[in-house]
Amino acid sequence: MIAAQLVPTPVGPLSLLSREGVLVAAGFTADPKEMFVRLTPALQAEGLEVVDGLGPAVSAVQAYLDGDLDALDAIPVSQPGTPTRKRLHQALREVKAGTTVSYAELAERAGLPRTAARAAGSACAQNLIAPFVPCHRILPSGGGYGGYYYGVPVKEWLIAHESGVL
Repeated sequence: MIAAQLVPTPVGPLSLLSREGVLVAAGFTADPKEMFVRLTPALQAEGLEVVDGLGPAVSAVQAYLDGDLDALDAIPVSQPGTPTRKRLHQALREVKAGTTVSYAELAERAGLPRTAARAAGSACAQNLIAPFVPCHRILPSGGGYGGYYYGVPVKEWLIAHESGVL
């Protein structure tokens, strides 16, 4: 069974989906089903149950919102992908709060050439576990915020929160 819980944040509800203590999806939506339908068919076959006690993941979000910007790093995550995509997601988790990097730099950090910036962008776009896998910390090298699955205002808020601007 996939367990889901909604956590309030200043930029709207954050849906957390967990399987046996490992986060398999997280996103800024009030409806956990929106995240559930993005899971693999095998995980969807387990069903979804909304609960009140996901424990460590919820505590990590609350600590993050209270200023412990590294709190999300301790939560185990799992999402599908090719070996390259998994390396990119791991490289995302290594981008420290309060910093941003370009898509080309993310590619390099994952052991790919800078020209693999599009692959890095694709990994961000397909990321199922925001903000625990912090794709919001990746910006276009040409400036601006780029896109964000949950909207650029959410990305801007996350970056400002991590930079101490708020």
